[in-house]
Amino acid sequence: MEERVSPAAPPRLRPLNVLAHTATTALGAGLQAQRRGLLERRSGLRSNDFGNAPLPCWIGRVDGVEEVVLPAHLGEFACRNNALAWLALQQDGITTTLQQVVERHGAARVAVVMGTSTSSIGATEEAYARLQADADGQLHFPSDLMRPRIHTPHSLADFVQAATGLAGPCVTVATACSSSAKVFAQAARLIDAGLADAALVGGVDTLCGSVLFGFNSLQLVAPTPCQPFDARRVGLSLGEAGGYAVLERTEAGPATALQLVGYGESSDAHHMSAPHPEGLGARLAMQTALQRAGIEAGQVGYLNLHGTSTPANDSIEAAAVAALFPATLHASSTKGWTGHTLGAAGIVESVFALLALSDGILPGTLNSEIADPACGPQIRFDNGQADINYAMNNSFGFGGNNCSLVFGKAG
Repeated sequence: MEERVSPAAPPRLRPLNVLAHTATTALGAGLQAQRRGLLERRSGLRSNDFGNAPLPCWIGRVDGVEEVVLPAHLGEFACRNNALAWLALQQDGITTTLQQVVERHGAARVAVVMGTSTSSIGATEEAYARLQADADGQLHFPSDLMRPRIHTPHSLADFVQAATGLAGPCVTVATACSSSAKVFAQAARLIDAGLADAALVGGVDTLCGSVLFGFNSLQLVAPTPCQPFDARRVGLSLGEAGGYAVLERTEAGPATALQLVGYGESSDAHHMSAPHPEGLGARLAMQTALQRAGIEAGQVGYLNLHGTSTPANDSIEAAAVAALFPATLHASSTKGWTGHTLGAAGIVESVFALLALSDGILPGTLNSEIADPACGPQIRFDNGQADINYAMNNSFGFGGNNCSLVFGKAG
């Protein structure tokens, strides 16, 4: 039998203040829309109305994206993904907070770290669908989509930096569904290395043909609203979303109520699209996040699970959670509210973890009623309310790349 060697415990993370945070999902734009949806147990999922020949499934679509008009100086970035990025950027005082941070440190000391799975690929799909021939018969993109900056994986971060005027390191993290959780870890390392004093982190992914038909080709899309951790679950519901958080060194600005206190990352590389059957990577990410935070598993009051509602992923994540946490933990998946927002899942569900800390809202698991016997007592279907000191978020991506985050109340 292969001997497994536990890695040495990582050093404690110097906490980072969370100055502002926001999410825009199928529940609506901004924090208040997320609060209302969670408290009312009102799902944002709808019967799929995206595309010319919609798949028979349910999606989490954000209303109002098509009506967004970017400022003229940002016109070269125009596409659906960046429209959602702009819409989310206007919520919950993010831009005002950034202005204050820039006044303290200068724009060159504020990093931009964005996570995305597909970036602006929807615009590239459209460009290929509308290929035009020139006089020599050579095919090329139509003139309105002949804008190279939107046809790259870096389109989102490039746009956000241009939209905010920030001039520090600008990074795109594209690790599938863990992308916008890993941005917190990347920002923490940039700040710890002295390359920045603060960071705007976040993520955006929008629905497009590659997403819907790609996941359908893997036989992962459910024909009905997803049911995470339910014994009857058959697959996921896809969604779109955007969100941000502003992080700063604790000694560099005003005190805040909420902080990033730990992160853990792993890559088990077991399979291109399936998790390790024993959840080794997931467990390592959670363990490392707790160690960096300097807390025990029993101190976590809420854990937002990756919980995609696919048969294998949910049971494996639940087993990893049961191996680490006491039965008293309130753990749930919120994808029944928003759908699986892919590269934006990390930021959206980090915002839900932060809401658990600030408001005491412990979401349950929407649409789920019959507990899978393979899942432990930590998995909760009903909402809860409690004053907690620590909340976690799990985001696990294809290829076995995993990220867990720990947020806490400032001591």
